[in-house]
Amino acid sequence: MTRTIARGFAFPEGPRWHEGRLWFADQHGGTVYVLDPDGHVHEHFAVPGGPSGMGWLPDGALLVVSMDERRLYRRGSDGQLVMYAELAAIHSGQSNDMVVDHRGWAYAGNVGFDYYSGEAPWPTCIAAVAPDGAVAVAADHLHCPNGSVITPDCRTFIVAETFASRLTAFDIDEEGRLFNRRIFADLDGYAPDGICLDAEGCVWVAVALANSVIRVREGGEILTQIPIEAARPYACMLGGMDGRDLFICCASDHDPAVTVKVRSGRIDVARVNVGSSGGWP
Repeated sequence: MTRTIARGFAFPEGPRWHEGRLWFADQHGGTVYVLDPDGHVHEHFAVPGGPSGMGWLPDGALLVVSMDERRLYRRGSDGQLVMYAELAAIHSGQSNDMVVDHRGWAYAGNVGFDYYSGEAPWPTCIAAVAPDGAVAVAADHLHCPNGSVITPDCRTFIVAETFASRLTAFDIDEEGRLFNRRIFADLDGYAPDGICLDAEGCVWVAVALANSVIRVREGGEILTQIPIEAARPYACMLGGMDGRDLFICCASDHDPAVTVKVRSGRIDVARVNVGSSGGWP
């Protein structure tokens, strides 16, 4: 059972629970919104090129992806956006979701091809941005690496490969490199988008084409399925005062030519039994 706490957005994505508020990217509206727990807008700001994944550096500064510009911006306490890292050299398509760990390593995926022109998909990579701003390929041959999480022990990275219908896991070494690739969950027909991790090590997955959010155990067993009415879910995040509010980013369409006109995007919330993992994001 879900309830809607905010609506009127173009295409909400990339939700994050940070310091008692929900942050998310209205990708097609070009704006990051910050909501109080009751859904009222606390703050909003524009991001050139359309925002996507977000995360915080150890000094408290926000990193936010610019999808069309294929770069990262840093937003400090003064609220100004400053270019932080260029991703275009290794991102062949729009930059997308991102997770930033406790050391300041940022891992950003990309679509890999021109989705809206009907271009055929092909494998692409995840960019790793080191704390000094250096950019490298963290992992390649991924099919639209999308939502991603890092476990509380900082040792495992999990990413949704949207066009491979699976969650893929890697180990993380002391230098921030990803290795030991393996399948975390084969979702067999479900195309995973945004994801989040709970305290039992299960992953909540937004599945737009199934109009539902599912909770998946390592190995692929689907434990829970929450249907979404009159919209499609594109991302989810655990938060709230006890970590058991599952915030779900929904919209009736994914085409920017439609979403910016109808502004059907909304934020739904479901109460769940297991709270947030305490990892990242």
